[in-house]
Amino acid sequence: MLRPASIKLNQLSLASLAPFASRSGISPLPLPLPPPPPPSTTLSTSLLLRLSFRCTRTMASHIVGYPRMGPKRELKFALESFWDGKSSAEELQKVATDLRVSIWKQMTDAGIKYIPSNTFSYYDQVLDTTAMLGAVPPRYGWNGGEIGFDVYFSMARGNASVPAMEMTKWFDTNYHYIVPELGPDVKFTYASHKAVDEYKEAKALGVDTVPVIVGPVSYLLLSKPAKGVEKSFSLLSLLDKIIPVYKEVIAELKAAGASWIQFDEPKLVMDLDSHQLQAFTHAYSKLESALSGLNVLIETYFADVPAEAYHTLTALKGVTAFGFDLSRGTKTLDLIKGGFPSGKYLFAGVVDGRNIWANDLAASLGTLKALEGIVGKDKLVVSTSCSLLHTAVDLVNETKLDQELKSWLAFAAQKIVEVNALARALVGQKDEAFFSANAAAQASRKSSPRVTNQAVQKAAAALRGSDHRRVTNVSVRLEAQQKKLNLPLLPTTTIGSFPQTMDLRRVRREYKAKKISEDDYVKAIKEEINKVVQIQEELDIDVLVHGEPERNDMVEYFGEQLSGFAFTVNGWVQSYGSRCVKPPIIYGDVSRPKAMTVFWSTMAQSMTKRPMKGMLTGPVTILNWSFVRNDQPRFETCYQIALAIKDEVEDLEKAGITVIQIDEAALREGLPLRKSEQAFYLDWAVHSFRITNCGVQDTTQIHTHMCYSNFNDIIHSIIDMDADVITIENSRSDEKLLSVFREGVKYGAGIGPGVYDIHSPRIPSTEEIVDRITKMLAVLESNILWVNPDCGLKTRKYTEVKPALSNTVAAAKAVRTQLASTK
Repeated sequence: MLRPASIKLNQLSLASLAPFASRSGISPLPLPLPPPPPPSTTLSTSLLLRLSFRCTRTMASHIVGYPRMGPKRELKFALESFWDGKSSAEELQKVATDLRVSIWKQMTDAGIKYIPSNTFSYYDQVLDTTAMLGAVPPRYGWNGGEIGFDVYFSMARGNASVPAMEMTKWFDTNYHYIVPELGPDVKFTYASHKAVDEYKEAKALGVDTVPVIVGPVSYLLLSKPAKGVEKSFSLLSLLDKIIPVYKEVIAELKAAGASWIQFDEPKLVMDLDSHQLQAFTHAYSKLESALSGLNVLIETYFADVPAEAYHTLTALKGVTAFGFDLSRGTKTLDLIKGGFPSGKYLFAGVVDGRNIWANDLAASLGTLKALEGIVGKDKLVVSTSCSLLHTAVDLVNETKLDQELKSWLAFAAQKIVEVNALARALVGQKDEAFFSANAAAQASRKSSPRVTNQAVQKAAAALRGSDHRRVTNVSVRLEAQQKKLNLPLLPTTTIGSFPQTMDLRRVRREYKAKKISEDDYVKAIKEEINKVVQIQEELDIDVLVHGEPERNDMVEYFGEQLSGFAFTVNGWVQSYGSRCVKPPIIYGDVSRPKAMTVFWSTMAQSMTKRPMKGMLTGPVTILNWSFVRNDQPRFETCYQIALAIKDEVEDLEKAGITVIQIDEAALREGLPLRKSEQAFYLDWAVHSFRITNCGVQDTTQIHTHMCYSNFNDIIHSIIDMDADVITIENSRSDEKLLSVFREGVKYGAGIGPGVYDIHSPRIPSTEEIVDRITKMLAVLESNILWVNPDCGLKTRKYTEVKPALSNTVAAAKAVRTQLASTK
């Protein structure tokens, strides 16, 4: 189907939309607004009271942002249908419009006053800002005008001829953003009117929203110098070039009737130098005249705001309100108590936007009342700690969680209700029944026997006496392993998963629903494993994987087999683009009742004489990709998971598996944002990994894998993990990883920097991969280098995977031949 190349990201006419019409099967909360009285009617006393009540209860509540995918991933399916050419741009936009309308209605019905707009995105909010600024890298062939889906999605995903822009972690979350590529020659121009269009869309429905835009300073600090630009280039030098575009956006929003605007400046929670802090003062001073007549909220989240940044922030010109994360940023409370600017609004983020536990309403109300005494009753707004993008959408869709556990939880829809309940309580309209039920649930969670396992607590406590290192040095182990494995120079492997076809997903779904027998299920999975093994042997890959056809998700699969975990049906959270994950909920102490992967790994090994990797997810990644209990320190939960994985590693070794991969894809993303807290985290995270494999023989080769992070600043911790081989993302981040080795870091273990980006449908040529391997050999010894893709192949199609892997193997062989000829 033809797709309009220049279609705007938001251009559906609203003329046909009845107010708050709900399509696509999305059911908004059934809480209708009171109808407006006829113009000629005298308002009755009861109606006046209703309207007065409504006005009061919406006085002080705000939501930073909301999930985009929809309660049942409606946007994901619409995006993938469009990308596959199965639906039109208009059909995709219709689904998006329905989602936005439903969300605005939901917040309005719940009584939220400060409702956000422009927090919806077809891919990523930072990419939306790049489009707004017209900062399109030249390789995408954009020639001006409103940026449409073709250019937008090419930047996000790449296309047949050019690669995508880099993607990396959004602070310490599991969300990924598209990194802007900037340089001195970028010509910024107002090229996407999305923020204004969505404000107008909501206003046409009777909802006056707060447009949300990534702030100018955070945008630049989240960017990187484009290829060919000096790495030392000051991104903040572009501030005066982007401010005019921000002024245009602000002017259009004012003209459209906006009374508030929210700038997200999350970089303020980081360790910033005086030059970076001065950029905030400069930017908002430049914007002051443009912002005149608007209420301006600067929103921060994910951590405490350092004292110097706090003083810079609260002194900004033209700013009306300041938003703080008071869930993860408890030290910020002391700064507020020490002094808050008179006459300004405080948006107090007391409802946690990062986790799924019900708020302790009594404790939050106590905090809010203390803040009310500092900032004034009419200047305090109850808010979420950050965007609810990072939590699941709606608990009402969870039909399989038991009532006790559900009473402990709050997803995005429930957090909206919590925010408003707190706001109402502050103005003397406390819902006693709601607060009592919340207090009962808090007490139930503290006393429930399902939460605590004394044996697990005791085993975890006993870990403190050792650092759990393998006895032999890695160089000696690698020599012993090579004698056993007999691998060629530059051995090839993949990261773990192979494409998950619709048929494969159907088989798993039917087995879970008990529509097929266990025998039929095992037979189907065995056939898939055999197919994956044959493909790898035909491609002549050296160390094989079984493809993980039995697994839904690399964390959920293990969590389902560990005690202390619970699982949702629709608890999806966006990771990047259309990719969603369904994090398990760790509510209690963790242990492993029985072996989890031995059956499938030994089956796969029996199909080949080549080494077959046992595939496990590491304890830190399981922790960081779950919704974690908040009633004990995270490291205690991590040690419990490490002991469970240790049992599995040792069972795999006993079953004859000689290569075991323990993925720690998310090790870095748990790194605290502030440097002062990082050493402690890295110490227990690396220790947790070592616990898992400290008991194996020298001849058992332990691999780990990491993806989509900036590793350079934690390379010494990675070395300290003491894995035999690490495969690591490299290609999409312009091979930043290799710069660490150019700077003199010595790495003695096996290492496989990814040779191509699996998150793009693009198939790399053999020559391109040869070039990447050659660059690696300039800084790494050939006897430790592995050749592999960046990440698992689960999201790709076989039509992409086979040629890409064929070219990868051909490249490895070509370089082996070159190396042999130069000896």
